[in-house]
Amino acid sequence: MVKLMRDFTPINATCHCGNIRFILRWPEPKSGIHVRMCGCTFCQKHAGAWTSHQNAELAVEIRDPSLVSKYNFGTKTADFFVCSVCGVVPFVLSEIDNNQYAVVNVNTFENVDSLSLSGSSTDFDGEDTESRLQRRKRNWIPNVLLNASTRE
Repeated sequence: MVKLMRDFTPINATCHCGNIRFILRWPEPKSGIHVRMCGCTFCQKHAGAWTSHQNAELAVEIRDPSLVSKYNFGTKTADFFVCSVCGVVPFVLSEIDNNQYAVVNVNTFENVDSLSLSGSSTDFDGEDTESRLQRRKRNWIPNVLLNASTRE
């Protein structure tokens, strides 16, 4: 496994079939995870419940990249990674200033009690592209390793 720089609480996650999996290293206790339920139709239809932390680290492993679709819409500033086998969207990437930023779908977490998650609804309608990208730089996960091995 690729070792990330910090030693935080590890959270394992996977799409339903296991083709996309990740380890999220969370800098706070698991009870401190805030979830944002996006109000857009895509997130509603795909049960997107997102979290991120500016000090978190994400290592993603895609076993068969040919079975993953990337979907973007609206401002085309983010790629939603959709498993073509099971239809789950485990994470979203946005490239800003040559760095990958990510949010993850808490519905894919395997070792977190859902009762420890707190949430709120979010609506980004009307947000201009520059404001959106600046918000992501402040709040999304800035340390992302794509196609790292997530097996210990």
